[in-house]
Order: sequence, then C-alpha cells, then structure tokens
Amino acid sequence: MRIDILTLFPEMFQNVLGESILKIAREKELVSFHLHNIRDYSNDKHRCVDDKPYGGGAGMVMTPEPVFNAVEAVEILDDAAATKILLTPQGETFNQEIAGELSKKARLMIICGRYEGFDERIRSGIGAIEISIGDYVLTGGEIPAMVVIDSVTRLVPGVLGGDNSLQDESFVNKTLEYPQYTRPAEFRGMKVPEVLKSGHHSKIEEWKTENAILRTQERRPDLLKDKTK
Repeated sequence: MRIDILTLFPEMFQNVLGESILKIAREKELVSFHLHNIRDYSNDKHRCVDDKPYGGGAGMVMTPEPVFNAVEAVEILDDAAATKILLTPQGETFNQEIAGELSKKARLMIICGRYEGFDERIRSGIGAIEISIGDYVLTGGEIPAMVVIDSVTRLVPGVLGGDNSLQDESFVNKTLEYPQYTRPAEFRGMKVPEVLKSGHHSKIEEWKTENAILRTQERRPDLLKDKTK
C-alpha cells in the first residue's frame, strides 16, 4: 500500500511514522508513506493557503487552488489510483469496519485540513470521502490522519505477522475484547481466572466469548444492538 499525506505540517508525522507498527510496515515494504507540504503547491508568492470566508465569519478557510494543485501533482506520482480522504468533523465517523475497507486499497491519499476547514469546492471537486474520528474539534487534520493511518496499516496483511492477532480485538466481532491476563498468576490478591490456566482450549474459548459479551453489555451495549441488525 502507498499512503500519500497532504498537510501543512509534515514534520508532525516524522516520529509517528518512524516508530512501532508503522516502522515495521515500512521495513517490511508492505506500506510506504509519502509526505507532501500543501504550501509547496501555492502559487502565491507568500505561499498562502488560506483566506477570509465570503459572507464573514470567524477564522480563515483553506483556499482551493493549493489543495487542487497538490492533489493533482501527487496523483500522478504513482500508477495506482488513490482513494482520497478528507479529514473533517463533517465526515462519516471512523470505525473498525471503515479501517478494514481502507486496508484493502492499493493507495490512499489523506488530505489534512486546518483553520476553519476546506473551501466547499474542495469537498465537491476532488472526489474524496470524508472521515471524522469523533464528535469533537481539533486544531487540524494531522492527528486524525495519524489515527486513520495507524488503524489501517495494522490491518494490511503481513504487517502484524499472523492474522490470528486481529481476530479477537475489540470491534472486530461487534464486541469489546475479553479481559486479558499475564504473569504473575496472583498480584496483590487479584487472581487470574482458573479456566485460563487449565489448558482446556474449548472451555477457554467459551470463557473468552462469554466475557467479551458481558464486557460489551456493561460498557458498549450499542455494539450488541448493531450486531443484531
């Protein structure tokens, strides 16, 4: 997979893309990341990328020309067609299902907004899907982009090694993950459930399933409602 990131602050991504699972994905050559500064595509002598909104209002709005220029210039850097993504509070709420769909794409182009958002012609003109990571406002699209990149990259086949590591995770089966334990068997009076130490695989799987459902009922019952639809 190739992931192009269009942003006004490419330096924000350097450490994130160079650590942990994202670093492993790069080293395995399963995913490549390419940072592009939107300011480099501004025709303004001051490299401006924003202006006051028509009709008045607070803040500044990202102008269409640099974004269109950037998208078009980056698009031709690879033969694979890019699935374009705008990070915006107005987008569809990101979830594990969307992450799974995006992980099957050959190429993503993620466009990070700033200021008061995008000129509407950017939304309507570049053919992007719009994604939000939640019902709150951040300073820009860079942190949401990192969330999407991390979530999607770990689902690319081969990045985590064995596929079994993904099967029991929260949200995969419309439930939260069951409680996890490791050594020691007892810590400050708190004990690991005996069934997990029994070696009886069918009983262990039954325990995991039951406790995943119980935890979901307690903390996210809405997930179970979605599961029955």
